[in-house]
Amino acid sequence: MKRNKIIRLGAGGAVTGAVNGLLGGGGGMLAVPVLQRWARLPVREAHATAIAVILPASLLSGCVYLSEAHAPFGVLIPAALGVALGGFFGAKLLARAAPGKITAVFALLMLAAGLRMFFS
Repeated sequence: MKRNKIIRLGAGGAVTGAVNGLLGGGGGMLAVPVLQRWARLPVREAHATAIAVILPASLLSGCVYLSEAHAPFGVLIPAALGVALGGFFGAKLLARAAPGKITAVFALLMLAAGLRMFFS
């Protein structure tokens, strides 16, 4: 892999991790376009890789939040179980979904999230 590409992917990863840690999520939404554009990954692989690279960032951020008592266990455990279950089924669905539909759902989700944040 070319040095320039490695630097761009590393910088994109750093921004993605910072957003994920700062906002408690959303890094994957940045990682997908970075991986599609800079790593030239197809849609399905970009989404799958984004989830895989967000895992270590989420674990590290989660450890910081837990160590500083920002994440109450009474909420954390059931939410984590739900997220894990949803993630499992989502990953299975990603493997079967058409790339165009993946992109459309992803774009609609990003638009809906942006509009909700803007108007609330």
